[in-house]
Amino acid sequence: MYKHILVATDGSDLARKGLEHGLALAKSLDAKITILTVSKPLDPQAARAARMAGVELAATRYDQQLESLMKERFAFIEDRAREYDIKVDLAHEIDGSAAEAIVRIAKLSDCDLIVMSSHGRRGVQKMLLGSQTSEVLVKTPIPVLVIR
Repeated sequence: MYKHILVATDGSDLARKGLEHGLALAKSLDAKITILTVSKPLDPQAARAARMAGVELAATRYDQQLESLMKERFAFIEDRAREYDIKVDLAHEIDGSAAEAIVRIAKLSDCDLIVMSSHGRRGVQKMLLGSQTSEVLVKTPIPVLVIR
C-alpha cells in the first residue's frame, strides 16, 4: 500500500509515539522510511543578544549544539529501527516552518505517507499555539497519519 513513509519527529515523548507507529507500519508494509527532524534557524535577535553578552560566534555555537542534539536523536532512532530490523534514512532540515519543511521533504523524497504526532488541540488553544500538523494537512496532497 505505502512504499515510502516520512515520519516527522521533534524528539518529544509524543513524537516518539509517532516514530514507533511509523517504524511498525514500515516494517509491516516492507516500506522505505525516512525520519525527519526540523530545527528552527538561529533567531537573529538571539544572536545579537548573545554577541552583546560577549558570546563569540553565536551561530557556530548554535550549529554545534544542533549537531550534538541530532547525533543523540539519530542514535536513538537508529536503535529503535534496529529493534524493528529495518533501515531508516535520517534527515535534518533547518527551516523557520517545520510544516513547510515536512511537506517539501516528503515531496522531494517521493513519500506516499506522512506520519506525525499531534496533541489534538482544538479551538482557541490551536489558534494561539499553532499546529504544524494542521498546516501539513492543509499544504500537502500526500496522506497524513496523525498519532495522538
